[in-house]
Amino acid sequence: MDAGAQKAAVWEKLKIDCHAESKRIEAAIQRCVYETLKRRGVVVALSGGIDSSVVGALCVRALGSERVLGLLLPEKDSSAETRSLSQRIVTHLDIPSECRDITDLLTVAGCYRYRDEAIRGVIPNYDSSYKCKIVLPSLLDHESLRIFSIVVESPEGRQTRARLPLKAYLQIVAATNFKQRVRKMFEYYHADRLHYAVTGTPNRQEYDQGFFVKFGDGSADLKPIAHLYKTQVYQMAEFLGLPREICERPPTTDTYSLPQDQEEFYFSVPYCLLDFCLYSKNHDVTADEAAQALSLETWQVKRIYDDIDAKRRATRYQHKLPLLIEPVGEIHAGD
Repeated sequence: MDAGAQKAAVWEKLKIDCHAESKRIEAAIQRCVYETLKRRGVVVALSGGIDSSVVGALCVRALGSERVLGLLLPEKDSSAETRSLSQRIVTHLDIPSECRDITDLLTVAGCYRYRDEAIRGVIPNYDSSYKCKIVLPSLLDHESLRIFSIVVESPEGRQTRARLPLKAYLQIVAATNFKQRVRKMFEYYHADRLHYAVTGTPNRQEYDQGFFVKFGDGSADLKPIAHLYKTQVYQMAEFLGLPREICERPPTTDTYSLPQDQEEFYFSVPYCLLDFCLYSKNHDVTADEAAQALSLETWQVKRIYDDIDAKRRATRYQHKLPLLIEPVGEIHAGD
């Protein structure tokens, strides 16, 4: 089965009633914002990607365009496409918006300096004129070791790749995490200013597998699509009538200066395959049964299943609330 046929099979398996689901989410947004959180509207950080665009559209349907603030928070590594598509969705949704380039703040915080320092420890001739990204090998490759590598590109277009030692990898990730945390700072500034709630935009893949930064993009007052598989988010985008260029945009990280999709950075398989395997694992489908449905080898699906478990264990910390020595007061989650 080729990639196109695999994608079609996954879409059919995970097909939802978008009209009914939209109504359910809209009612939940209204309940969360007005009754539980007692706020007047919501802030949505828009990246021009499928997830934030769907969240923005659902919030507009639930609350009205005048109660949704779209935030555009680019920095020097953001792609031109991200900037243009973010503005495109603001125009499409007809919502008020604020744009703030966060490059200067990230520079002062040391984001780029700490990142570049770690990269130079691995590739000494690297400097700020180069572009970079970190990558993982595919889970579908039997021989691949699950070790991150750094890819850098010189101004002349020459690429160099090197395996990342743990210390350098951790420093690069810690430095780039400034980006998500600074963005969240602005989201809560505007939320406090307007007495709004902050929305998170993770889909089920990202939420389940810990693909977020703690107290960065992982922080929010409500996460309206965290129960939807990525494939279902794309279905919702079509139903909601979002612009074609957004509906067809592949998942990207837009964190590093070199173009990068979520597959090579974190998930290590195409999003449609991960959706199918995540769904299958959640519904006790064996690796052999899932492999037959996808025309893959059983060992390939077993590797995906094992990686799902590994990511759940490794990122459990990111889901945890601050730990207390003993219970305090009558505070209950969800009240």
